[in-house]
Amino acid sequence: MNPPHSSPDPAGPTDPAGPTPDRPREPVGPTPGPARRCGETVVRRPDRAELAAAADGTIPDVLGPGLVVLFVGINPGLWSAATGWHFARPGNRFWPALHRGGFTPRQLHPSEQDTLPGYGLGITNMVARASARADELTPAELVAGARTLTDKVALHRPTWVAVVGVTAYRIGFSRPKARFGPQPEPLAGARLWVLPNPSGLNAHFTPQTLGAAFGELRAAVAGQPPPSVS
Repeated sequence: MNPPHSSPDPAGPTDPAGPTPDRPREPVGPTPGPARRCGETVVRRPDRAELAAAADGTIPDVLGPGLVVLFVGINPGLWSAATGWHFARPGNRFWPALHRGGFTPRQLHPSEQDTLPGYGLGITNMVARASARADELTPAELVAGARTLTDKVALHRPTWVAVVGVTAYRIGFSRPKARFGPQPEPLAGARLWVLPNPSGLNAHFTPQTLGAAFGELRAAVAGQPPPSVS
């Protein structure tokens, strides 16, 4: 079973504690998004031409003040570049793992990404340019991306940084023996954690084990034992 969640705290931006995954608050003002029907998000799938045109494109980060956890993807896929939503490709398991791990009270659709700062969460990428597969990136791109990420973390000052993809982390930060979980060194003052890549191509992890990995980070953020993950 997933751990119980309280409803988002209605406190406004003057709340001195700020948002946390324990005590999320709803973003101030309306959040634009696609129409909804029967409780599901109605979206149009990009076609082949749109996906092809999205190669080498970029998408904006999801950032806000007082971030507790900044999640770092490897680079946007073509679905993400075509839609503007992080981890947007059908079959990517980031959003289910985020919920299973206890960071959100329900599973969000990628189109709802702009609600994340209200929960103290953000998303960026190590490499900005989109590609069909992460293995199309060169080691030089990952090394340059790690430097850019370090500067970004220094600027936005999240409490935690979670890189989703151990191979990209090893190459970008020259840590060839790095493993999943907490890392011994901080990143620009933030505590650093490495998570599995949630891509559907990563057959080493199931939705359940991915959720458990996210739950371990969630427990570390909250200073609590890991929650049970269904």
